[in-house]
Amino acid sequence: MRTHNRHVFMCVGPRCTENGLQAQAVFELMGEKIDARPELTVKRTRTHCMVACRNNGPILVVYPEGTWYNRVDAAAVERIVSEHLVGGKEVSDLIFHRLGEGDTCTLDKQDV
Repeated sequence: MRTHNRHVFMCVGPRCTENGLQAQAVFELMGEKIDARPELTVKRTRTHCMVACRNNGPILVVYPEGTWYNRVDAAAVERIVSEHLVGGKEVSDLIFHRLGEGDTCTLDKQDV
């Protein structure tokens, strides 16, 4: 395993795109973009459904920051690699969740 200081997890379906085909293609593109920048120390791992997209996938998560991106396509990959992984700044308009902020669901006090 190569040395890394960030770990990118990306869902490749099968629910986020038809049979996960488009998601897999985007995952492969992410690998190409990361590999094209030898200065990056990023490990990339494919996952199956993260049960978070509600049809707004594919989902991509960057750790250790815990930044969750949705609707990741080729244009998003370009921005995430150049702005976040290289530049160190999250792509805020693509983020739908951050580690430690908010819950995926909340209960009304009546439900407790």
